[in-house]
Amino acid sequence: MSRKTVSMIGNLTRDMMSDVMETSLKKPIQTGEFRKNPVEPAWRCPAEYIYELVKTEQFVMEYLKPKQAVTGRVILQLHGGGYIGPMKNIYRRFAVKYSQISFGADVLTPDYRVAPEHPYPAALDDALESYQYLLQKGYEPGQIMLAGESAGGGLIYCLCLKLKELGMELPCGLIGISPWTDLTGSGDSYRENRENDPSMTPELLQFYAGCYTENPTDPLCSPLFGDLTGLPPSLLFVGGDEVMLDDTRALHEKLLAAGCRSRLHIAPERVNVKATTEEGLGFTGDGSGMAAHAVALIETVK
Repeated sequence: MSRKTVSMIGNLTRDMMSDVMETSLKKPIQTGEFRKNPVEPAWRCPAEYIYELVKTEQFVMEYLKPKQAVTGRVILQLHGGGYIGPMKNIYRRFAVKYSQISFGADVLTPDYRVAPEHPYPAALDDALESYQYLLQKGYEPGQIMLAGESAGGGLIYCLCLKLKELGMELPCGLIGISPWTDLTGSGDSYRENRENDPSMTPELLQFYAGCYTENPTDPLCSPLFGDLTGLPPSLLFVGGDEVMLDDTRALHEKLLAAGCRSRLHIAPERVNVKATTEEGLGFTGDGSGMAAHAVALIETVK
């Protein structure tokens, strides 16, 4: 498909998204009805896994563990959704994939509180409580890996900054899929990829950011502006046509400048979650691509 065709499709999709936002979604998001009434079929846990709900005072966590494997490792997954979206089946499928590529690790996914009812710091507080839950369960920080997509990808870095602030030991590694690390939208890709990315608009992201925080420059909201020194190894994936491309690219560069280990993979002509869910990167394919790189990261921090 030519760039011209992609741009035409992108323009049409953005216009449709804008109309939907203004006519049917904006008010439900602002009132919280969007989160309260998700429309999805019931999720069926694969037969080889055990799926448990762990209730806390403020939120629910979903705990996935293989029936036949005990690895001593766990992945704390923080879901995406622009800090306004609910836990969805795609993240439950991600949890299964994370377990598979990590040789049977358990996966904990908190359905953390979101805006507008629960703006910053609710999501971060719940992420911290989830991490502390794993520590109380007996996991050492060196056995815990963080993973997140989009807003969740930014939140795993916010969590690390919060752990540093509290003087707590950090997890062993980070996997970020199109992490939203700059809620101010300052990267050049917000403008340069505007015509190429039909999945997201800078205006929509700014609307989400405004629902979540009054100070998008706060490093605990936008970790790109924080001190990343001492963070664990990172594995980053992003689509080359994403408006948020520079959120990941700048994060990678800043991690390296801070002396951290980071590996960046840019999927050409792909957007947001498509950076990893297409077969070419192996997240849903034959084990190559993302899966192989994730396994390599996990092996280095065993």
